[in-house]
Amino acid sequence: MREAAFVKQNKDKWLKFENVISNKIQISPDELSALYLEVTDHLSYAQTFYPKSETLRYLNSLSSKAHQKIYKTKKESRKRFITFFTHEFPLSFYQYQKQLLLSFLVFLLFAVIGAYSASQDGEFVRAILGDAYVNMTLENIENNDPMAVYKEASEMNMFMGITINNIKVALLAFTFGILLGVGTIFMMMQNGIMLGSFQYFFYEKEMLWESARTIWIHGTIEISAIVVAGCAGLVVGKSILFPQTFTRLESFVRGTKNGLKIVLSTVPLFIIAGFLEGVVTRHTEMPDWLAIFIISISLAFILFYYVFYPRYLYKKSQPNGTN
Repeated sequence: MREAAFVKQNKDKWLKFENVISNKIQISPDELSALYLEVTDHLSYAQTFYPKSETLRYLNSLSSKAHQKIYKTKKESRKRFITFFTHEFPLSFYQYQKQLLLSFLVFLLFAVIGAYSASQDGEFVRAILGDAYVNMTLENIENNDPMAVYKEASEMNMFMGITINNIKVALLAFTFGILLGVGTIFMMMQNGIMLGSFQYFFYEKEMLWESARTIWIHGTIEISAIVVAGCAGLVVGKSILFPQTFTRLESFVRGTKNGLKIVLSTVPLFIIAGFLEGVVTRHTEMPDWLAIFIISISLAFILFYYVFYPRYLYKKSQPNGTN
């Protein structure tokens, strides 16, 4: 869309928003919040298509002035917790699709490197997973129960321990974004190599399918959430490296807030993944069709919530459905 057409379609909303900020007119807090979200969407659009333009500078100024007013005057709705996950977050997440893709590709690259390294060096798996774990798994294979590791702890202990540990990993991936994103990439490297070498270990033992249909019952959501947390870290790193029209400090603060929202979105996922690993995965006797069903539903949900739904909300928010 041409910049002139973009301005023409939205200037009435911007002027209304400006009048609200200057106290010339009054609207309800909820209407103000909705208008603010729309203006910030327009700001993101302008950052992408009209960099260094007067329109971008105007929207940037308007958004900055509005932020403090909104969060001082808006009474938090009891439904805010729900609307955060159903509308506010997925709509804002649209602008971070590139970081999500980059996080996924980095993780995938290191998973492939992990598998390749394991294929070239017989001791690599032991170096990554540890002798104790490898020896235990070999013993389980000899006992015709290769996935017995998921049955050793009680359901509740495994659920709590795994959930807390995964949330810690996500927070580290996000926090390490402050190292210009390099720390986040390092976290992706650690987890990717571990996954790749782990899967190759079972491939070498001719048990790839047995391991995959069991591990990915919980791993689909767990690994996806780690990739999303990596996206949060990359958002922080990008905010430092590329501040655009903001000062570097302002950009960093905004990037940190947005990255934190992304991390918060993964908490329910880690709880679900922890439940699946602690309660469901241990049932290795379940039929293949049920395992495939759980994996497929999990993957479909991740793709819907983090890829397709944000795009749908973004397109819906645009005037006349334009991009």
